[in-house]
Amino acid sequence: MMDKKLPRRDLLKGALAGLAAISVVTEASAQAKLPAVDPSEAQAKALGYVLDSAKVDAKANPMHKPEQHCANCVQWKGTLTDAVAPCQIFAGKSVVNKGWCKVWAKKPGT
Repeated sequence: MMDKKLPRRDLLKGALAGLAAISVVTEASAQAKLPAVDPSEAQAKALGYVLDSAKVDAKANPMHKPEQHCANCVQWKGTLTDAVAPCQIFAGKSVVNKGWCKVWAKKPGT
């Protein structure tokens, strides 16, 4: 029988990779559990939040452009492909990818 030892460096690399994976999974599950912003809430109404950027009232929001939506806003804390994600404006809540509000600001690189 051959006695094979695992080098300490390899063990530490594996442990660090495992910890990184756990933090990613934990963050993703925490985001999924956030309550959604209700467009009828006072803050959402004040900011003109809508669930679908294509349905923004052009008269009330003349600066809105069709390509603007939550996923390409600097406040969005998800990836471009996430269906929902946290928003810095609506603390502790999630917004939909295709939503929009008056605080929209282009995320660099999108």
